[in-house]
Amino acid sequence: MASPPPALRRAIAFLDGVSLWSGKIVAWLIFPMVGSLVYEVIARYAFNAPTVWAYDMTYMLYGSFFMLGSAYTLLRKGHIRTDMFYMNWPVRRQGWVDTMCYVLFFFPGMIAFLAVSWDFFWISWERGERIVTSPWMPIVYPFKAAIPLATLLLLLQGVSELLKSLYAALKGEWL
Repeated sequence: MASPPPALRRAIAFLDGVSLWSGKIVAWLIFPMVGSLVYEVIARYAFNAPTVWAYDMTYMLYGSFFMLGSAYTLLRKGHIRTDMFYMNWPVRRQGWVDTMCYVLFFFPGMIAFLAVSWDFFWISWERGERIVTSPWMPIVYPFKAAIPLATLLLLLQGVSELLKSLYAALKGEWL
């Protein structure tokens, strides 16, 4: 078979690289998250001095970690797939099914989610929103910014996956 066009390979490599590097950067969020949990447990049980900030910090970091890692997870084929039929299909059929699913379901949903999540973040930014149910009252808009950022990263990786699927549909081999 003829090799894929160099421009296609470069585009896929660039998009995959963005997801790879964002995943590696986001992975470091695990340290402050675990650190705040450990600090809270030690402060609470060893010194009887619970914190007002550890719970909020932990759930906001975990939510950011979870969302911002979604593009990396898509790159690594880590999202759930029910493939009892799919795995037995020829590569071309797999490529066409994936292409149609990206075009019909993934991109419209992600684009709508990007628009909604951007508004969600922007309103929070303009108001200087804080979590009022917490005695610490942390600002929340930096963590709400993770939602549209994660969606944008997921869209970029979706473009890469679409290009790979389309190539598989047309050429009968995966890149």
